Amino acid sequence: MLTVEQITAAQQANLNTMFGLTAKAFEGVEKLIELNIQASKAAMAESADKAHALLAVKDAQELIAMQAAMVQPLAEKAAAYSRHVYEIASGTAAEFNAAAESQSAEAQKKFMTVVDNAAKNAPAGSETAVAVMKSAVAAANNAVESVQKAVKQATELAESNMNTLAATAVSTAKTTAKKR
Repeated sequence: MLTVEQITAAQQANLNTMFGLTAKAFEGVEKLIELNIQASKAAMAESADKAHALLAVKDAQELIAMQAAMVQPLAEKAAAYSRHVYEIASGTAAEFNAAAESQSAEAQKKFMTVVDNAAKNAPAGSETAVAVMKSAVAAANNAVESVQKAVKQATELAESNMNTLAATAVSTAKTTAKKR
């Protein structure tokens, strides 16, 4: 059976985990805010430069050339921004997943300890019930591991798709800029 000290220790550990994850979430938000501030400053500076350049345009040919020259860098910057946002989000999610996996493993271990203690103190003839309980716990553990593997695979696929999308956007922008 669980003692008051064990319950208190578990609650303290859960509280520490919650505060740790909250801190990680705030770190992720801070990184996103910093990224957005940097991107906004860069966009304002570039807008000013482009506005001055547009005012200096003397004919339609020069205007068309300037527009074509702006397409590729814009696509590259958008792709880079998207990659940064994805990296921040996936990094934060990875830390949450690691904490969840750790908590899950610890909870499973503690539950198995309780089941084992109950089995040792169970009356004669209850071996079948204990075996069924252990089997159910093992099946639940396998299900959790399967879900964790599926989430990891989905995350890896999303990252691969993100990289492919960014590369395609930049490639398309380069092709479009060359055609003009």
